Amino acid sequence: MRALYIKTRNHVWTRVFRKFMKQAFITAILLLIIMSGCAGKDRIVVMETTGYCGCGQCCGWERGTFDFWNKYVSTGKSKGQPYSGLTASGTRPHIPHPGLFSWDSLKKPWMIPIRVLFFPWLLLPSDGTVAADTEYYPFGTRMFIPGYGWGVVEDRGGAIKGPLRIDLYHYTHRGANAWGRRKAEVIVETED
Repeated sequence: MRALYIKTRNHVWTRVFRKFMKQAFITAILLLIIMSGCAGKDRIVVMETTGYCGCGQCCGWERGTFDFWNKYVSTGKSKGQPYSGLTASGTRPHIPHPGLFSWDSLKKPWMIPIRVLFFPWLLLPSDGTVAADTEYYPFGTRMFIPGYGWGVVEDRGGAIKGPLRIDLYHYTHRGANAWGRRKAEVIVETED
């Protein structure tokens, strides 16, 4: 009789666990859809994309002569002014992070505990910095670039002119050079 009780109790727990996993899976899929931006209106534009970073070669700054630790703008109308490293919208540039509930987490589930324990600030998704012509794409416009991820227009550049050209921020110059110059089908979220 005792063996029957244990078997029945385990069977109940198995059903509870399966029901919980089914609900968790459905919740995760709904969160992926909501967080990935699939719920809004989109339009696809083929754009020429290039990479840039915060180095002096990409952003036009140089070190001071006697005060080597300070950075100064070396080109444009702000030449000689201190270089702050901020984007044109006043934010710090950053690369995109997919967050915990992403396709990357589904492909590599063994990384979830590592992300939760050691990198809790990466649990929430964040969009990368995109430089675009603000005449066509105002600050705050969200875009999805294949191979890069979601980005938000937070910067503008001197060579970024027209609706078919954007720059994608990378942490390193090597990463920006590795991205190079690519044509990509960019999904641009439009406002309702």
